[in-house]
Amino acid sequence: MFVRSEVKSKIDSIWNKFWSGGIANPLDAIQQITVLIFLKLLNENDNKAILQSSFTGENYESIFDRRVNPEKEDDLSTYKMAKWDNFKELDSETMLNTVRDIAFPFIKKYNEGSEFNKSLKDMAFIITKPSLLSETVDGIDEIFKILEVDENGFMDSLGDMYEYLLSEISSSGKNGQFRTPRHIIQMITALVNPQIGEKVFDPSCGTAGFLVSAYSHMLKPYTQNNGKLGANLTDKKLWDKLSNETFYGNDSDISMIRISMMNMMLHDISNPHIKQTDTLSKSYNEKDAYQVVLANPPFKGSIDKEDQNENFSITSTKTELLFLDLIERVLDIGGRCGVIIPDGVLFGSSNAHKTLRKNLLERNELKAVISMPSGVFKPYAGVSTAVLVFVKGGKTDKVWFYDMQNDGYSLDDKRNKIEANDIPDILEQYAKKDSKNYKNTKKHFFVDIKDIKDNDYDLSINRYKTIEYEEVEYASTSEILGEIETLSIQINSDLIELKSLL
Repeated sequence: MFVRSEVKSKIDSIWNKFWSGGIANPLDAIQQITVLIFLKLLNENDNKAILQSSFTGENYESIFDRRVNPEKEDDLSTYKMAKWDNFKELDSETMLNTVRDIAFPFIKKYNEGSEFNKSLKDMAFIITKPSLLSETVDGIDEIFKILEVDENGFMDSLGDMYEYLLSEISSSGKNGQFRTPRHIIQMITALVNPQIGEKVFDPSCGTAGFLVSAYSHMLKPYTQNNGKLGANLTDKKLWDKLSNETFYGNDSDISMIRISMMNMMLHDISNPHIKQTDTLSKSYNEKDAYQVVLANPPFKGSIDKEDQNENFSITSTKTELLFLDLIERVLDIGGRCGVIIPDGVLFGSSNAHKTLRKNLLERNELKAVISMPSGVFKPYAGVSTAVLVFVKGGKTDKVWFYDMQNDGYSLDDKRNKIEANDIPDILEQYAKKDSKNYKNTKKHFFVDIKDIKDNDYDLSINRYKTIEYEEVEYASTSEILGEIETLSIQINSDLIELKSLL
């Protein structure tokens, strides 16, 4: 993600205005900013379509010329004032009234019937200060002017800008648990390697970071030297598949649904399938549906037994166990998964823990267990975690372990960028682990399935890591006694000298 410093400055300024304007909850602020960004984007797309139609001679009806109440013949009112270019010229008081009463209802009716439209159903416009709205509109206008001349392309830059805006959720120190560090997401995506034509699913999608990462990864082979993502992908059918039949996600929080929808759409994915669903509940019954699952499910949670789905192969209410079991269910045979789990899943001694690990190894091919340092999720959580990579179906003969000690950032609450970074080596060693030239080391190594079974299906790296003890040579007893005697003589000499001075 590259965001120009002047864009960052504008976003930080908008964020601070919301905070001082009385909208302190970052999720509320981001949803309001999101709607305004989308109104601006619709405005720009509408202007381009009008200009193009003037050249081609094709008929084009502006989306803002549509009638508010088409079922009423005598009501000819339109959404003309919902257009950014129109309401931005108004004084701040009138602008507030217009956005609240015309533009906001327009957005809630946009693309009726779509998942995006459904997610906005109960959303409220909560900006009450005219100055806050007018300053935000001016700020977004300035951001778009900067992005229009960005060499990486407008939509790519817009998507990066929005991801920077989302990063402010965690910077604010509130609701930071929703975000997985971007470099960790990218590492997992590279390990799983999703391809165009595959369906990608995140059962607890949050802000859609994994889905956006999968989209960028799929387009890398089609990216020009200037960095414009997917510029060399010219097959319209593939683009249609990417936009309409590739990205799927669930989340139980409607705020996350709205944000993830917008994140995908601002990355040029016009029809993401993201739904407000409790993936662990009785209402969700998908199976064998996806070729790729990328996820960082909630840790330390539990589910109401009364509403728990009956298709789990384990008996538990712990969400970190149930999500892993669910992922195996929703993957198609041969499907691949990269998932973050708390370390306790790897060595827990309950029947549910053991059964889950047994199933994972005997009904799937567990490719890798990558142990991550406990500071990866700081300052919001110090929990130790690991990444599992597996393929559904078959069985496991051996498991590759990697002991990640650094991820490129300090492991304290500040998380400053540092040079030490194991991620490039993880990707390199994972790619060549099955070659003849691969060699086990202290940091990464294979463990045979028999050894894992003998250890009660324990998958914690410390169980198998080789510890090398350095031999320490001590001086002989006579040498130690000689040193003590010398010290004693010196102490006595010093005492005699001290007494002579009294």
